[in-house]
Amino acid sequence: MSSILVQVIVGGLLLGAVYALFSSGLTLIWGMMNIVNFAHGDFVMLGMYVAFVVWTLFGVGPFVGAPLAALVLATLGIIVYFGLIRSVMKGPMLAQILGTFGLALLLRYSVFWGFGANFLTLPENLVGGTYDVLGIKLQASRLLAGVVALLVTLGLHLLLTRTSLGSKMLAVAEDATAAQLMGIRPDSMQAIAWAIAAGATGLAGALIATFFYVAPTVGETLGIVAFVTVSLGGFGSVPGALVAGLLIGVIESVSAYWIGAVYKDIVVYSLFLCFLWFRPQGLMGKM
Repeated sequence: MSSILVQVIVGGLLLGAVYALFSSGLTLIWGMMNIVNFAHGDFVMLGMYVAFVVWTLFGVGPFVGAPLAALVLATLGIIVYFGLIRSVMKGPMLAQILGTFGLALLLRYSVFWGFGANFLTLPENLVGGTYDVLGIKLQASRLLAGVVALLVTLGLHLLLTRTSLGSKMLAVAEDATAAQLMGIRPDSMQAIAWAIAAGATGLAGALIATFFYVAPTVGETLGIVAFVTVSLGGFGSVPGALVAGLLIGVIESVSAYWIGAVYKDIVVYSLFLCFLWFRPQGLMGKM
């Protein structure tokens, strides 16, 4: 295996870790409330714009922008839950779909109004230069994004499986009425889930903004990636989202290297559809 191909694979793994991070928020919401958030990709887009604004105003990079983006989006997640989701949950599935789709349009066109339609970028040297790791050259921005995303995704899994808060959230996901009889407040747990999910998108958006274009429509692309990642990994499974995100990142990168960047999406989505034909519940999902 050539050193260039190894470098491509490692780069794909780093990108896939970021995919896994913002997709884990989508799978968390589905696992908690059986709601598909069509505004999820636009949450990532907002995180990218927070990072851009922080750099424009203060000249600082993701070490400040990423935590701030996570905080801003977590706050937005709580507002969205109490302002919209709690109400549409009482209605039919169509109301939930149209509600989150309308939210996506509202966020997207608000950014259009505030920032315009131009593509924006952050300086390439905002995080640092290039590191040579065992002969593999890696951009510091991608290395930072991938490592942080991987650690946060693993942390989210541990939060859900190893803490009291996670046990309460899973109890609400299993049976909200029974959880309430045990003294757990479903409203609070669901609001926390939205805060965590939105915060993860904000963090991922701020990290990816260091090497990705920033535009109001980028949420459409990233939203599709999130849905494919969650479907491939299995709805409701954070480890599944992690594995699927890494796979998609590698497939994208290798496809772009071998046959061209224009065709990478064709390869990813073709393999995705073929996989779901044989295992529609995803890698770690349940029938």
